[in-house]
Amino acid sequence: MTGGARRASVARVTQLKLDTFLPYRLSVVSNSVSEAIATAYVRLFGLRIPEWRLIAVIAEAQPITQQAVGVATRMDKVTVSRAAQALAERGLIARQPNAGDKRSHLLSLTQTGQALYDQVAPKALEMEAAIFEQFDRTERRTLSAMLERIEAAVARVAPESAE
Repeated sequence: MTGGARRASVARVTQLKLDTFLPYRLSVVSNSVSEAIATAYVRLFGLRIPEWRLIAVIAEAQPITQQAVGVATRMDKVTVSRAAQALAERGLIARQPNAGDKRSHLLSLTQTGQALYDQVAPKALEMEAAIFEQFDRTERRTLSAMLERIEAAVARVAPESAE
């Protein structure tokens, strides 16, 4: 193979086409789903995506630190902090000092926050059902297993980003 033919071959192999680049497609699909949910949650509950994610995570694991929320949701510290502050100002979450770590706070839902979660959760499940209604149970399980494998692969390839 000549030098020019080798360069042309390498160029073809390394050419990036976004419509077939799976990380890009995953991101676009994720953003589309998030936008659809965000539109509904802002309209129905006055919640932005980071806020409803905090409410959902707190409901499952309260009390929980802001740092643990960030790990669970993959949101950065500033986003978690702003969402927590907005929810506290609305009386939806309580922030208590963490006896185990004086630098952090434990977050938990207030009664009002729990009541809101009790409205949000069924809507989330309804939206999930609508988005995935064209998939049968086996396909949904396969997709879930594939997503878990992708997460595990990302942790192997870029362990610092998976922490």
